[in-house]
Amino acid sequence: MLRTPRLLAVGAATSLALSLAACGGEDSAAPAEDPEEIVVSLVPSGDVDSITESAKGLESFLSDEIGIPVRAEVTESYASAIVALKSDQAQVAMLGPIGVVQAEDQAGAVPILQSVRYGSKTFHTQWFTNDPETYCADEVTVVEGLKYCNGTDAAKTGPIGEEAIAKVKPGTSIAFVDQGSAAGYYYPATQWGQVTGGDALVDLDAQFSGDHDAAVLAVARGDYPVGVSFDDAREEVAADEPKVASDVVVFAYSTEIPNDGIVVAGGLSKELRTKVTEAFTAMAKDPKGLKTLEAVYDIEGLTPVDTEALKKAKAVEENFGG
Repeated sequence: MLRTPRLLAVGAATSLALSLAACGGEDSAAPAEDPEEIVVSLVPSGDVDSITESAKGLESFLSDEIGIPVRAEVTESYASAIVALKSDQAQVAMLGPIGVVQAEDQAGAVPILQSVRYGSKTFHTQWFTNDPETYCADEVTVVEGLKYCNGTDAAKTGPIGEEAIAKVKPGTSIAFVDQGSAAGYYYPATQWGQVTGGDALVDLDAQFSGDHDAAVLAVARGDYPVGVSFDDAREEVAADEPKVASDVVVFAYSTEIPNDGIVVAGGLSKELRTKVTEAFTAMAKDPKGLKTLEAVYDIEGLTPVDTEALKKAKAVEENFGG
């Protein structure tokens, strides 16, 4: 029951190589700030080749809708995508919630749309372990071949299992995802601090796996006793690593996190910004376009940005030292 995107962070050794077609000259009828090509920054959480291939449909659909060429570029991280926006190397980015608020603050970007999955605009971090005797207060249950405890099998939203999170002692090695990931670092680290009164930056042995798949696999293989990811990243790797099903038990969820979103560079004209918004909206309503969005980021729909939810995400970032 995969509930969240394959978007939140990446550890792949992909180089950021963005180039932008020159803007029109001084006599051009187009506004100086509007480019002749739109670059869309994508941040994968696993197989770079897969998202690169899926993005071809994104380029084609958006190019036709907007009326100028659109090119997708895979970046190394949220930070790279934000730098691309800030330096005019990209005009659009599809980012996790922390990336969205950082793009607003650091690059002057404008959030335009938010993803919908399973009928929801939110998701949560899942905490998992290979040591259920320590972190499970009840019997482990199996649902569709995957293991849960502390009521996480039935819970549709978080938080839940915070008594178990309190058992994560200072010094524990944890397989986080990436320092820019909402579900893979910001929210669980903040939650641990709230539950225990500790400082996750100082007190925990944070190990960054690079992507959600890798965090799951690190715990499955016994490298670390505890890990975090989006819910339920285990489905992505269970077929390739049997220990994911046999040894990895989800024991807690974070509070709800706003889904990833789409931002546009603040320097774009209002007209072009509207065209981009309308193009993505049309894509989500078109059967072929929606298949492309599903292939890229498991997106089942797009909706206007929930500004209140993003304010909460910003508060998490600020409390975390963002």
